Amino acid sequence: MAVATIGFFDGVHLGHREVIRTLVSAARERGEEAVVFTFWPHPRTVLQQDARQLRLLSSLDEKREMLLGLGVDRVEVLPFSRKFAALPALDFVSLLRDRYAVSLLVMGYDNRIGCDHLTASAISVPSVLVEVVSGLCIAQEQPISSTIIRDALAEGDVEAANGMLGYSYGLRGVVVAGNRMGRTIGFPTANMKLYEPLKLLPGGGVYAVEVEVLGGHYRGMC
Repeated sequence: MAVATIGFFDGVHLGHREVIRTLVSAARERGEEAVVFTFWPHPRTVLQQDARQLRLLSSLDEKREMLLGLGVDRVEVLPFSRKFAALPALDFVSLLRDRYAVSLLVMGYDNRIGCDHLTASAISVPSVLVEVVSGLCIAQEQPISSTIIRDALAEGDVEAANGMLGYSYGLRGVVVAGNRMGRTIGFPTANMKLYEPLKLLPGGGVYAVEVEVLGGHYRGMC
């Protein structure tokens, strides 16, 4: 048997972490597995015309790593397609019960699932209980969301974004050759190709950074 939650969980921010905390706690109390069901690719890339503008806070590997680090036993990645998107919420929850032995579904207060966009209060499937987690707020009673964090990063407000994420936003990639202009003024630079092309870059500017490479930790400027 399993206690589960559903969502894209981009960035695994503080709001997500409250859901995960509830999920893991309930699973431990019931002696069941804590499972996160997430999707790839992002639903917007499948369903909306402006998909090329989408940028993500976390790659699939980063998201899985963070979720498992929070005590989740298993992360199930469901391929998102138009056919999948056409599945009604109650049919989807029934599938989770029958295929993955889900007995309790933990949902965020604003989480909607299925093509009919049902909230937790509207979900009634035999043998599946539903628990709702309230949202977290920041200053001025603004709720935390991946969209708000993306907007903060796009404006270069990394400090605000980090406050909502609960950790320092980061970029992962491999060093590649550039135009070698930095060394002409006495400051050689390292150019990075991101592992995840859709990863969101903070707004244009100069940032103080911490760099981890080949097991070493350094301070730098980006």
